[in-house]
Amino acid sequence: MQPYLFPYIGYFQLIHAVDTFVIYDDVTFIKQGWIGRNRILINGQAAFFNVPVKHASSFMLIRDTLLDDHPPHRRWIDKLLKTFESAYRRAPQFGRVFPLLEAVFTRETARVADLAVGSLKTVADFLEIRTPCVETSTVYGNAHLKGEARVLEICRAERASEYVNASGGRALYSRDRFEAQGVALRFLQPRPLEYPQFKPPFVPWLSIVDVLMFNPRETVQEFLDRYDLV
Repeated sequence: MQPYLFPYIGYFQLIHAVDTFVIYDDVTFIKQGWIGRNRILINGQAAFFNVPVKHASSFMLIRDTLLDDHPPHRRWIDKLLKTFESAYRRAPQFGRVFPLLEAVFTRETARVADLAVGSLKTVADFLEIRTPCVETSTVYGNAHLKGEARVLEICRAERASEYVNASGGRALYSRDRFEAQGVALRFLQPRPLEYPQFKPPFVPWLSIVDVLMFNPRETVQEFLDRYDLV
Protein backbone atom coordinates (compact mmCIF):
# COMPACT_ATOMS: atom_id res chain seq x y z
CA MET A 1 0.00 0.00 0.00
CA GLN A 2 1.11 3.56 -0.60
CA PRO A 3 1.88 5.40 2.65
CA TYR A 4 -1.22 7.35 3.65
CA LEU A 5 -1.44 10.11 6.25
CA PHE A 6 -3.41 8.91 9.30
CA PRO A 7 -5.62 6.71 7.08
CA TYR A 8 -8.98 5.19 7.98
CA ILE A 9 -9.19 2.14 10.23
CA GLY A 10 -9.34 -0.33 7.31
CA TYR A 11 -5.70 0.49 6.55
CA PHE A 12 -4.70 -0.51 10.09
CA GLN A 13 -6.87 -3.62 9.89
CA LEU A 14 -4.78 -4.58 6.87
CA ILE A 15 -1.49 -4.02 8.72
CA HIS A 16 -2.88 -6.06 11.63
CA ALA A 17 -4.07 -8.90 9.38
CA VAL A 18 -0.78 -9.72 7.63
CA ASP A 19 2.66 -11.11 8.55
CA THR A 20 4.57 -8.41 6.65
CA PHE A 21 3.23 -5.07 5.49
CA VAL A 22 4.85 -3.57 2.40
CA ILE A 23 4.84 0.22 2.03
CA TYR A 24 4.90 1.28 -1.63
CA ASP A 25 6.95 4.48 -1.34
CA ASP A 26 8.71 4.44 -4.72
CA VAL A 27 5.67 4.69 -6.98
CA THR A 28 4.34 7.95 -8.39
CA PHE A 29 2.69 10.51 -6.15
CA ILE A 30 -1.09 10.89 -6.55
CA LYS A 31 -2.08 14.53 -6.21
CA GLN A 32 -5.66 13.92 -5.11
CA GLY A 33 -4.90 10.78 -3.12
CA TRP A 34 -4.47 10.15 0.59
CA ILE A 35 -0.69 10.50 0.91
CA GLY A 36 -0.74 14.04 2.25
CA ARG A 37 -4.32 14.47 3.41
CA ASN A 38 -7.28 12.83 5.12
CA ARG A 39 -10.63 13.68 6.70
CA ILE A 40 -11.69 14.48 10.25
CA LEU A 41 -14.91 15.59 11.92
CA ILE A 42 -15.46 19.36 12.03
CA ASN A 43 -18.83 20.70 13.19
CA GLY A 44 -20.48 17.38 12.50
CA GLN A 45 -19.20 17.16 8.92
CA ALA A 46 -16.32 15.36 7.21
CA ALA A 47 -13.61 17.91 6.39
CA PHE A 48 -10.18 17.52 4.83
CA PHE A 49 -6.92 18.28 6.57
CA ASN A 50 -3.74 18.30 4.52
CA VAL A 51 -0.04 19.06 4.63
CA PRO A 52 1.53 21.49 2.13
CA VAL A 53 3.37 19.68 -0.66
CA LYS A 54 6.01 21.35 -2.81
CA HIS A 55 5.49 20.95 -6.57
CA ALA A 56 3.15 17.98 -6.23
CA SER A 57 3.38 15.99 -9.44
CA SER A 58 2.26 12.61 -10.75
CA PHE A 59 5.67 12.42 -12.44
CA MET A 60 7.48 12.35 -9.08
CA LEU A 61 7.90 9.39 -6.75
CA ILE A 62 6.25 9.50 -3.34
CA ARG A 63 9.59 9.22 -1.56
CA ASP A 64 10.94 12.22 -3.52
CA THR A 65 7.95 14.52 -2.92
CA LEU A 66 8.84 17.31 -0.51
CA LEU A 67 6.89 19.24 2.07
CA ASP A 68 6.47 22.92 1.27
CA ASP A 69 8.20 24.79 4.10
CA HIS A 70 8.14 28.44 3.12
CA PRO A 71 9.01 30.92 5.92
CA PRO A 72 7.89 31.54 8.55
CA HIS A 73 9.26 28.13 9.43
CA ARG A 74 6.64 25.39 9.77
CA ARG A 75 3.74 27.75 10.48
CA TRP A 76 1.48 25.15 8.85
CA ILE A 77 2.26 22.69 11.66
CA ASP A 78 0.93 25.02 14.35
CA LYS A 79 -2.12 25.79 12.23
CA LEU A 80 -2.84 22.11 11.59
CA LEU A 81 -2.44 21.13 15.24
CA LYS A 82 -4.80 23.94 16.22
CA THR A 83 -7.32 22.53 13.73
CA PHE A 84 -7.13 19.13 15.43
CA GLU A 85 -7.37 20.71 18.86
CA SER A 86 -10.39 22.81 17.92
CA ALA A 87 -12.14 19.83 16.35
CA TYR A 88 -11.51 17.30 19.13
CA ARG A 89 -10.61 19.01 22.41
CA ARG A 90 -13.93 17.84 23.92
CA ALA A 91 -13.46 14.25 22.72
CA PRO A 92 -13.04 11.69 25.53
CA GLN A 93 -9.59 10.46 24.38
CA PHE A 94 -8.13 13.83 23.35
CA GLY A 95 -5.53 13.80 26.13
CA ARG A 96 -4.07 10.48 24.95
CA VAL A 97 -4.29 11.05 21.21
CA PHE A 98 -3.25 14.66 20.67
CA PRO A 99 0.35 13.95 21.76
CA LEU A 100 0.56 11.35 18.98
CA LEU A 101 -0.38 14.01 16.43
CA GLU A 102 2.18 16.40 17.88
CA ALA A 103 4.89 13.74 17.69
CA VAL A 104 4.18 13.01 14.01
CA PHE A 105 3.79 16.55 12.73
CA THR A 106 6.71 18.08 14.64
CA ARG A 107 9.29 15.48 13.57
CA GLU A 108 12.18 16.82 11.52
CA THR A 109 11.64 15.78 7.90
CA ALA A 110 11.38 17.38 4.49
CA ARG A 111 9.50 14.51 2.82
CA VAL A 112 5.78 13.82 2.81
CA ALA A 113 6.50 10.06 2.74
CA ASP A 114 8.34 10.28 6.06
CA LEU A 115 5.37 12.08 7.58
CA ALA A 116 2.87 9.52 6.27
CA VAL A 117 4.98 6.52 7.31
CA GLY A 118 5.51 8.17 10.69
CA SER A 119 1.74 8.42 11.15
CA LEU A 120 1.34 4.72 10.31
CA LYS A 121 4.05 3.54 12.68
CA THR A 122 3.01 5.87 15.51
CA VAL A 123 -0.59 4.64 15.45
CA ALA A 124 0.49 1.01 15.00
CA ASP A 125 2.74 1.29 18.05
CA PHE A 126 -0.05 2.91 20.05
CA LEU A 127 -2.40 0.06 19.12
CA GLU A 128 0.33 -2.53 19.79
CA ILE A 129 0.31 -3.81 16.21
CA ARG A 130 3.64 -5.63 15.84
CA THR A 131 3.59 -6.34 12.09
CA PRO A 132 6.97 -5.58 10.45
CA CYS A 133 6.73 -2.82 7.85
CA VAL A 134 9.03 -2.82 4.80
CA GLU A 135 9.47 0.13 2.43
CA THR A 136 9.85 -0.93 -1.19
CA SER A 137 12.53 1.68 -1.89
CA THR A 138 14.86 0.10 0.67
CA VAL A 139 14.63 -3.62 -0.06
CA TYR A 140 13.47 -5.17 -3.30
CA GLY A 141 15.28 -3.39 -6.13
CA ASN A 142 12.46 -4.06 -8.60
CA ALA A 143 11.09 -0.58 -9.27
CA HIS A 144 11.43 -1.22 -13.00
CA LEU A 145 8.47 -3.61 -12.78
CA LYS A 146 4.86 -2.40 -12.79
CA GLY A 147 1.47 -3.48 -11.50
CA GLU A 148 0.89 -7.18 -10.89
CA ALA A 149 4.36 -8.13 -12.08
CA ARG A 150 5.98 -6.10 -9.32
CA VAL A 151 3.59 -7.29 -6.62
CA LEU A 152 4.25 -10.91 -7.59
CA GLU A 153 7.99 -10.30 -7.53
CA ILE A 154 7.67 -8.90 -4.00
CA CYS A 155 5.62 -11.96 -3.02
CA ARG A 156 8.40 -14.19 -4.34
CA ALA A 157 11.03 -12.20 -2.45
CA GLU A 158 9.02 -12.62 0.75
CA ARG A 159 8.22 -16.29 -0.02
CA ALA A 160 4.57 -15.40 0.42
CA SER A 161 1.79 -17.90 -0.19
CA GLU A 162 -0.94 -15.28 0.21
CA TYR A 163 -1.24 -11.63 -0.81
CA VAL A 164 -3.83 -9.46 0.93
CA ASN A 165 -4.86 -6.12 -0.56
CA ALA A 166 -7.45 -3.50 0.35
CA SER A 167 -10.89 -4.05 -1.14
CA GLY A 168 -10.31 -1.24 -3.63
CA GLY A 169 -7.65 -3.34 -5.34
CA ARG A 170 -10.13 -5.78 -6.85
CA ALA A 171 -10.08 -3.97 -10.19
CA LEU A 172 -6.28 -4.06 -10.32
CA TYR A 173 -5.36 -7.70 -9.80
CA SER A 174 -6.31 -11.07 -11.27
CA ARG A 175 -6.85 -14.07 -8.99
CA ASP A 176 -5.96 -16.41 -11.87
CA ARG A 177 -2.60 -14.77 -12.47
CA PHE A 178 -1.71 -14.86 -8.78
CA GLU A 179 -2.82 -18.48 -8.41
CA ALA A 180 -0.72 -19.41 -11.44
CA GLN A 181 2.28 -18.14 -9.45
CA GLY A 182 1.27 -20.07 -6.33
CA VAL A 183 -0.06 -17.04 -4.46
CA ALA A 184 -3.60 -16.80 -3.12
CA LEU A 185 -5.10 -13.34 -3.68
CA ARG A 186 -7.38 -12.02 -0.93
CA PHE A 187 -9.04 -8.68 -0.27
CA LEU A 188 -9.77 -7.15 3.12
CA GLN A 189 -13.28 -5.74 3.46
CA PRO A 190 -13.89 -3.71 6.65
CA ARG A 191 -17.22 -4.33 8.31
CA PRO A 192 -19.48 -1.33 8.98
CA LEU A 193 -18.34 0.40 12.14
CA GLU A 194 -20.16 2.93 14.28
CA TYR A 195 -19.27 4.60 17.58
CA PRO A 196 -20.49 7.66 19.52
CA GLN A 197 -19.21 10.95 18.10
CA PHE A 198 -20.25 14.32 19.50
CA LYS A 199 -23.79 14.00 18.16
CA PRO A 200 -25.76 12.09 15.51
CA PRO A 201 -25.76 11.38 12.67
CA PHE A 202 -22.63 9.25 12.63
CA VAL A 203 -20.02 10.21 10.01
CA PRO A 204 -18.23 7.01 8.86
CA TRP A 205 -14.82 6.21 7.38
CA LEU A 206 -12.92 9.21 8.67
CA SER A 207 -9.22 9.24 9.54
CA ILE A 208 -8.05 6.90 12.30
CA VAL A 209 -7.68 10.13 14.30
CA ASP A 210 -11.46 10.26 14.68
CA VAL A 211 -11.66 6.63 15.81
CA LEU A 212 -8.92 7.16 18.38
CA MET A 213 -10.39 10.39 19.73
CA PHE A 214 -13.74 8.80 20.58
CA ASN A 215 -12.74 5.29 21.67
CA PRO A 216 -10.39 3.85 24.32
CA ARG A 217 -7.35 2.06 22.90
CA GLU A 218 -8.75 -1.32 23.96
CA THR A 219 -11.93 -0.70 21.96
CA VAL A 220 -9.98 0.30 18.85
CA GLN A 221 -7.89 -2.86 19.22
CA GLU A 222 -11.15 -4.83 19.09
CA PHE A 223 -12.16 -2.88 15.96
CA LEU A 224 -9.01 -4.17 14.22
CA ASP A 225 -10.59 -7.60 13.87
CA ARG A 226 -13.86 -6.38 12.35
CA TYR A 227 -13.20 -7.26 8.74
CA ASP A 228 -13.69 -10.07 6.25
CA LEU A 229 -11.15 -11.59 3.88
CA VAL A 230 -12.79 -12.34 0.54
